[in-house]
Amino acid sequence: MSDKISAVKRGVWGSKFAFVLAAAGSAVGLGNIWKFPYITGVNGGGAFVLVYLLSVVLVGLPILMAEILLGKSAHRDPVGTFKVLSNGSKGWMLVGWLGVIAGFVILSFYSVVAGWAMNYLFKSIIHPFTGLDPKSVSEMFSHLAADPKTEIIWHFVFMFLTVIIVIGGVKSGLEKWSKILMPLLFLILLFMVGYGMTTTGFSKGLEFLFKPDFSKLTPKSILEALGHAFFTLSLGMGAMITYGSYLKNEDDIVGPAIWIAVLDTVIALLAGIAIFSIVFSFNLKPGAGPGLVFQTLPVIFAKIKFGMVLSSLFFLLLTFAALTSAISLLEVVVAYFVDEMNVNRKIATPVIGLIIFFLGVPSAIWDNFFGAMDSLSTNFLLPTGGFFIAIFAGYRLKEEIKKINFSKYGNWLYIGWNFTIRYLSPILVLIILLNSLGIIKVI
Repeated sequence: MSDKISAVKRGVWGSKFAFVLAAAGSAVGLGNIWKFPYITGVNGGGAFVLVYLLSVVLVGLPILMAEILLGKSAHRDPVGTFKVLSNGSKGWMLVGWLGVIAGFVILSFYSVVAGWAMNYLFKSIIHPFTGLDPKSVSEMFSHLAADPKTEIIWHFVFMFLTVIIVIGGVKSGLEKWSKILMPLLFLILLFMVGYGMTTTGFSKGLEFLFKPDFSKLTPKSILEALGHAFFTLSLGMGAMITYGSYLKNEDDIVGPAIWIAVLDTVIALLAGIAIFSIVFSFNLKPGAGPGLVFQTLPVIFAKIKFGMVLSSLFFLLLTFAALTSAISLLEVVVAYFVDEMNVNRKIATPVIGLIIFFLGVPSAIWDNFFGAMDSLSTNFLLPTGGFFIAIFAGYRLKEEIKKINFSKYGNWLYIGWNFTIRYLSPILVLIILLNSLGIIKVI
């Protein structure tokens, strides 16, 4: 199938701006609004943030460029991309399959977490936290986690919304909704930061985030920063290969990749500023862990003026962030069936969405299953996929393809990227993978 026919069948982005918004939306998710603040709190703040920023530059951005380049070069889903670029090597096609499987597995439990956000949004509007005592508010999450029926209902609602968007295709689905959701997400976040600036904890929050205290930095912190930089950019799960496949042959990859990384990082930092400003205003501990968003913040919303408005906006922000990532995860799986199996998108999307919903039900019922799915994707699927993507882009992809895509920026950028993708990125990702699997013990 020619690239021209593929573009007609599969669709292309209407503009580079649309691609950046959609890909940034894929990157911006619960990892930015929920996970980044709490792991920053647990790992001591500024020094962890500095290592995280370096990790984005040294690991995240090079592999992000590689994934977009692979997708753009083949105009296929992850499996088809490796099939085309490796001349049908079944071994390399397995790397594409890892991406499809990762998208399938991650969305199954990710949707459950997104359901928590939607549930809290509903509570913020219908049953505001205002006036409740701290114990009652902080126990809400425990009650939710112990109520599979409620979790499954919200899991279904979230998957239904995701399916409705993806079924529209590239322009009417992914592009249209990215242009709506991403600006709204950014505006809500700016409002939250603006509110944070009025609190007594604003300066302390800034100091916590941006003043490094290297005495709090541990080998575990460094590896967690590396791993999060990888996860937050949606790497290793086929999303950026899939989104890159909808680019035109003449489209740039370097500039958009940098913008995607910058937007993703800025939103994570803004979320940290907003959350820690509020947390420090009430003299609470920043290292509250995963419960920071669902247990600590609602306690604060119950105490402050306009708490109902702020909590509603915050959990709407969290829902939007989850949705922009979820549509990219579902798109990875749908693109495989559309490209390789020639299934109509309008049939493939709801069927796959329903299967993923059922796979997510055990995650809503059993914590152990949820943890197993999370561990499988985070510790194995994503770093394994990222490692082989770096190896393939560095050693197997034709030099002329790489050079053409970097030529407008000068030979120095190509040399720097090629060195990083061949040596530095694979080594760092391999360390993450081997440590996660317990083969080596860095921490």
